[in-house]
Amino acid sequence: MDALAFLQRKTVPKHNFYVLSGDDDFLKRQVRQRLLNTWVPPSDQEFAVVVYAGDQVEFPTIRHELDTLPFLAPCRVVVIENADPFITAHRSALEELANHPPQVGILILEARTFQETTRLAKALPDSARIACKAPASHRLADWCVDWCASHYGKQLSAEAAALLVELAGTSLGVLDQELGKLAVAVGSAESIQASDVQRYVSRSRAADVFRILEAIGAGQPTEALSILQELFSEGEDPLAILAPLSAQLRKLAAVSRYLRQGKNLKEAMDAAGIPAWPKARQNAEQQLRHLGRRRLDKLSEWLAELNAGLKGGDPLPERVQLERFIVQLARPRT
Repeated sequence: MDALAFLQRKTVPKHNFYVLSGDDDFLKRQVRQRLLNTWVPPSDQEFAVVVYAGDQVEFPTIRHELDTLPFLAPCRVVVIENADPFITAHRSALEELANHPPQVGILILEARTFQETTRLAKALPDSARIACKAPASHRLADWCVDWCASHYGKQLSAEAAALLVELAGTSLGVLDQELGKLAVAVGSAESIQASDVQRYVSRSRAADVFRILEAIGAGQPTEALSILQELFSEGEDPLAILAPLSAQLRKLAAVSRYLRQGKNLKEAMDAAGIPAWPKARQNAEQQLRHLGRRRLDKLSEWLAELNAGLKGGDPLPERVQLERFIVQLARPRT
C-alpha cells in the first residue's frame, strides 16, 4: 500500500506485523505515528512502545518483547528502525512470525528496501506493507495542496504550491514545515496565495545546491557560477554551501563505485541513497554522464582538499576556492 493512500484512510487496518519501506523518512514518521495512535493512546505510548536499531538487535530479543504482556497500556509495540540488516539476518524467523503473528505485541519494521517478491512480503497483507516514497517531482505541488487542506485547514492555490516547491525544495518534511508556518502566518484567512509564499518562504540552501548540480550536469559553468554568486550575495558562507554540495557529490561517487562492482544503475542509485523520484534519478544520471569516471573517482579527494582549504589550508579567498571547484566540475570533459 502506498503511504499517502494509507494516511488518507479514515480507519487503519489492524495487523500484528507491519513493514514500512522506502526512502522518505517524513512519510515513515507519519505512518508510524498513525499506527501507534491506532493501537495505543498517546498518553500510554511512553510505556507501550520500544524502539531498536536494526543492526544492534537479535531476533530472540524481539521475540521476547513481542511476547511480553503490556504494562499500563492496551498492547506493546516494538519498532525496529533501519531494519534492512535485521531482515537479512533473520528472514526465516520473520517469515515464521508473519505466518503466525504474535498474540500480544505489534511489530513495525522500518526498512529502506523491501522486495515484494519474497516469501516474507507475500506472507503479509497488502495493507501491512506500506511503501513510504515521496510523490514524483511533478506531483509535489498537488501533494502540497492536498496536505495543506487536510492537515492545516487552508486552501493552497496552485500558483502558491508551485512556488513553494521551487523555493523550499522537494523534501516532504521541509514542505510540511513551510506549510505549517504559512498556515499560522496567514491567520484567519482561508487560503494561502503565491504572495504569501513569496513573503514568508525563503529559498532553501539545498534547493540552490540542486540548481548548481543541475547546471554542472548540463555542462554550464557560467550558470553554475551565477547561482553560486546569488548565494554569496545573500551572505551564505562557502563552508555552509559546501556541506549539502558535498553530500550530493559523495552520493554520485558512491553510484560510480557500485556500478564498477557490478550493480545496475537502479541498484547503484538505491544503494547510494539517490532519491527514487524520476527527476532526481534523471538529474543524477545526467551528472554521472557529464562528470565521467575520472572526475567521479577524484571527488572524495577533491572534496577533502576543498574542505581543508576553506578552513585555512589554502591562501586563496574562500569564494575563489569554491568557484574554482565548481568550474572544475562543470567544464566539459577533456
